[in-house]
Amino acid sequence: MVIKVPHLPLPGETILGGEFTMVQGGKGANQAVAAARAGGSVAFLACLGNDDFGRNALEGLSNEGIDISMVKIHQEKSSGIALINVSEYGENSISVAPGSNNELLPEDIFAVEEKIRTADIVLVQLEIPLNTVEAVIKVTNRNNIPIILNPAPAQKIDHEILKNVDILTPNETEAAVLTGLSSRECDIDELILRLREMGPKTVIITLGSKGALYSVDGKNRIVETSRVEAIDTTAAGDVFNGYLAVSIAMGHRIEEAVRIANKAASISVTRLGAQPSIPYIDEVAPQINIR
Repeated sequence: MVIKVPHLPLPGETILGGEFTMVQGGKGANQAVAAARAGGSVAFLACLGNDDFGRNALEGLSNEGIDISMVKIHQEKSSGIALINVSEYGENSISVAPGSNNELLPEDIFAVEEKIRTADIVLVQLEIPLNTVEAVIKVTNRNNIPIILNPAPAQKIDHEILKNVDILTPNETEAAVLTGLSSRECDIDELILRLREMGPKTVIITLGSKGALYSVDGKNRIVETSRVEAIDTTAAGDVFNGYLAVSIAMGHRIEEAVRIANKAASISVTRLGAQPSIPYIDEVAPQINIR
């Protein structure tokens, strides 16, 4: 649920906003839609409530061509909800009521391991319980499936989990939380070094308008992105991750995959909303000569 506001409210401040819209969102769902619009064949694991929000979400995902056969419906918990303020400068503040998101459990993952085994790549984020994320990583590891962990919303994660991740994709804030460092205490190279020491094979730190920094085999490289006038940054990270996953699954080298993901994310921030802002591959490809 999104409200356009002149500025993000301070603690205790009530402000009069402008336009109100209600659109499909949720980090996992956004990433699934981004992957589908990037040209991927996508299956989605989630838990929704038996309510209008859940039914609308399922309809929207199905309309994107996403396989929703593994989505769990909880009869008591409501579907997850996000309340979003978006300022006239494109900044946002988001509050989330997880609801049924917290009911996606490790046993739900193990129950569909046969289906997961057919995947070329798996993408997971942190709006589900951490022990469920760990179960996903365990399943992908024993089936030799590459896994991308987008550690958002930011929280501490055990190093034993991170060392089994193929690609870790935090933004600067999330990188600071994972390492226990303030982004002001050290430069970006120090952050990425600390993250690499935690065990992921590849680390990609998204840098907003500056693009993304990736580190693989001890080498760091910034992939810049095009400058745009941002009006809403909601879901930009999700767009990046969805496009990144599909690009890697399609065989692109990491730098090319990051370049494609950067372009998709830069287009999304010029539009309002979460899923409505996600571009299709035929909008992205002509701008960067995808091969």
